[in-house]
Amino acid sequence: MAVRTKAPAKARHEALGLTLDAVKGMYRTMLECRLLGERMMQLNRMGRAAFVGVADGHEGAEVGSAWCIRRGTDWVHPYYRDVGVALVLGQSVKDQFLGVFAKATDPNSGGRQIVNQFSDVEARIVTGSVCIATQFPQAAGIALAVKMRREDSVVFTYGGDGSTSPGDFHEAVNFAAIHQLPVVFIIENNLYAISTPSSLQMSAAPHERARGYGIPGLLADGTDVLDVYEKTKQAMERARRGEGPSIVEATCYRYRPHSSDDDDSRYRPKEELTEWLARDPIDRARAYLLEHGVAAGELDAMRAAIGAEIERAIDEAETEPDPRPEDLLRHVYAEGRPLPDGTRA
Repeated sequence: MAVRTKAPAKARHEALGLTLDAVKGMYRTMLECRLLGERMMQLNRMGRAAFVGVADGHEGAEVGSAWCIRRGTDWVHPYYRDVGVALVLGQSVKDQFLGVFAKATDPNSGGRQIVNQFSDVEARIVTGSVCIATQFPQAAGIALAVKMRREDSVVFTYGGDGSTSPGDFHEAVNFAAIHQLPVVFIIENNLYAISTPSSLQMSAAPHERARGYGIPGLLADGTDVLDVYEKTKQAMERARRGEGPSIVEATCYRYRPHSSDDDDSRYRPKEELTEWLARDPIDRARAYLLEHGVAAGELDAMRAAIGAEIERAIDEAETEPDPRPEDLLRHVYAEGRPLPDGTRA
């Protein structure tokens, strides 16, 4: 009698429909995001950048979720820490430094806003602002338009755990649930709303609140890029089938202060940071690639290449022109409006 043998179990990435090259791409983008953040903070401390906010510790949550987005088809409403999302959707490291240095060629705001206020027409990244949670009702509104037009698009919107406290979040999720809108709410829970710990801002985690709206709530390990991809993919596929919204909560930890102007030593114990550093999403992704046959030398060369790319980007971005004083009111008031003397502005 023939002996039946079980087929070898698929690797995690294969079970998710990803190639090993795709996982390497995820790792490269995460590493790019981390090294970019390190240099942004250094430039700030050197007095060459006025203000920065970085994504260190959020890379797995951002890259894993953004890998589900169809660029140019789906709509994206990120929040101000989503450097990894912007990189996945095609923005370059130079684009980020153009914002850091507030240059006229900054693709996000022409040097008008603080860093990380992402905007990209081709990638359908909707212009945001630093106002907390306003992106959620806007995302629900876009999702309503998508449904009414019967378009094959999903709206992805992001926020930190603190952004789930304002009423904007409740109104957006409730509206999206009632009308079964194709929107995925991704919450990067790093345990602090700036300096306020989760225990003092919410009695139920963001994914648990989904039950109150009658929609799925998925909890992902934000330090595991493949787990975030898996949970976001489930929510994305549900939305694309016309079954409505979901909340995806990715637990993570920011390794640096909230911004370059924050002193996190006043509210976070060092021991807590040490514990989370042991779960660094980039270290975990590297370990996965090594386990699946990628050579350490290849990953080291990747890191060196990214470092060189970042230095070139800094040099090039610093030499770009500053915004012109005469352009101060552009994009603020309607252009071509009639003036009292009969001329047009």
